[in-house]
Amino acid sequence: MRADTFQTASAPAAATGRKTGILTLNAGSSSLKFGLYGNVAEPEMLLHGQVDGIGARALLEIETTVRKSKTPVTAPTHAIALEAVMAALSPHIDGLNITGVGHRIVHGGPDLVAPQVLTPDVLARLESLAPLAPLHQPPNLAGVAAAQKMFPEAVQIGCFDTAFHRDHPWVNDTFALPRSYYAEGIRRYGFHGLSYDYVTGVIARDYPELHAGKIIIAHLGNGASMCAIRQGMSVGSTMGFSALDGLPMGTRCGQIDPGVILYLIKQKGMAPQEVHELLYEQSGLLGLSNISSDMRTLLADKRPQAAEAIDYYVFRARREIGALSAVLSGVDAIIFCGGIGENAAPIRQRICEGLEYLGISVSSEANAANAREIGTGATRVMIIPTDEERIIARAVHHALSA
Repeated sequence: MRADTFQTASAPAAATGRKTGILTLNAGSSSLKFGLYGNVAEPEMLLHGQVDGIGARALLEIETTVRKSKTPVTAPTHAIALEAVMAALSPHIDGLNITGVGHRIVHGGPDLVAPQVLTPDVLARLESLAPLAPLHQPPNLAGVAAAQKMFPEAVQIGCFDTAFHRDHPWVNDTFALPRSYYAEGIRRYGFHGLSYDYVTGVIARDYPELHAGKIIIAHLGNGASMCAIRQGMSVGSTMGFSALDGLPMGTRCGQIDPGVILYLIKQKGMAPQEVHELLYEQSGLLGLSNISSDMRTLLADKRPQAAEAIDYYVFRARREIGALSAVLSGVDAIIFCGGIGENAAPIRQRICEGLEYLGISVSSEANAANAREIGTGATRVMIIPTDEERIIARAVHHALSA
């Protein structure tokens, strides 16, 4: 997905004499991020924040140009978290004409690639994709409904996490099933595309020689994936048909033998909904540790279950780097982003240990300082904080300017 590929539609005229603004909403599996921007060529961030820890002990964080605030909130669901966000934003929006609202939509299916005006027809198509991203698509679409109600004159724009991966080679897109299933849309989609879009844009701007090479970006957060990128284009992803595949995550299992699913249903007598809840909500770091889905909590916990969950997470990350380096026939850089990737120095250190055969090694000092360049070997190792909201804001600005 690139902002300049937006499929145009007319936007409402800005109110005379009032500054125009853009709102972005980005619902993750356990968080709701938001941003408020001035509507200029490179959107000017006025504030940003998030509700973190939805479903547990949630915290509403808002950062403006002059202050930061953190407030505990009751947010058992994304819908309630969104109500808290809208209430907190009210004084900041007062006097600002919100002409466009941009939404991160996790699943765009095989066809929705460019950002789209969210018409009833488009929303119906996105609703039909909810079973493929059950932790994300419903809160994404709930955010659209709330924004339509609060800003009825604003253009609502959807930006799709799957779009960045739509030019995959066929061998990286298909499963070894009868070909008719691929035609029906059962294929590898890949996710976290807005994050990969932003990071590759930073690389293109700051490191053009690296942008022309072979890169593995590791988006590590409560949801986690890695992407193999050649010359700025996605050629492979650890996530597949759904956001379950690949790396273990906060509560999601990651890669699993399909035979396990058959065993749970046929031998253990589990209903499909029970299997769904197991794989999406009870597995990953939470299931392995029986302590928490939060990497910060596990790193601070001295119990062996916490250490074992981290061991598995690191092992799978290292294994996926090896696989993606084979997809690329080499690697010029490993780039970390996402909440864990940007902030958990011990995890980055451990993932890189044992990858010397790929030219990967890490400076302990630079890593502990969260420096941009932390590698010491032939293969660069970097930390580039992602900014999915800016990608969304750019798409909305482009829509309003078309």
